[in-house]
Amino acid sequence: MLSTFLAVLRRDLLLAWRGRADVLVTLAFFVIVVCLFPFGVGAEPNQLRAIAPGVLWVAALLACLLSLHRLFAQDYADGTLEQLLLSREPAAVWVMAKVLAFWLSTGLPVIAVAPAMALLLDLEQGGLSVLVLSLTLGTPILTLLGAVGAALTLGLRGGGMLLALLVLPLFVPVLIFGAGAVEAEVSGSGALAHLLLLGGGLAGAVALAPWACAAALRISTE
Repeated sequence: MLSTFLAVLRRDLLLAWRGRADVLVTLAFFVIVVCLFPFGVGAEPNQLRAIAPGVLWVAALLACLLSLHRLFAQDYADGTLEQLLLSREPAAVWVMAKVLAFWLSTGLPVIAVAPAMALLLDLEQGGLSVLVLSLTLGTPILTLLGAVGAALTLGLRGGGMLLALLVLPLFVPVLIFGAGAVEAEVSGSGALAHLLLLGGGLAGAVALAPWACAAALRISTE
């Protein structure tokens, strides 16, 4: 199973590198969304500092949502997905590999750019490390939940809109705890509780989402 996991992970990372324009679009979308808020709400430092955690988390959430439709679409179109489903290895193994490759090529660049965007919004220095940690715990949850939605809407006409309607309500708790962790750290009350909740959510998503995603893929390909 480990060899299958590594082979699928390597393949998807190579495909992501060859199609790196899509990754750059996701990253540019995140940067643009963050940069638009000062124009909309004004450039007053205290106001920007107050909304910075929510803005950064909403932008990261939307950037993840923007690219979710690509997670299985190419493999579905060329028949690779059916071959993977017919293989002897548990589907959850290669699903997890695909999700990890997707997060490494989309979520990780967003996390890398987030501190610079936080400085643009004048977020306090003490909140930067918590922001990065909360995004590191939270964006994999978004990806795992989104993978289930992407599998359910695979091949459907207007699947992108339906995908957004399915997963956005599931993203709300992650958004609340992620932005809340940064706000709690900045206010001095401590972010440990929020981060522990995100960690527990990540553990639950890793344990359950690949199996749910595999079942949804079988339904979509029948």
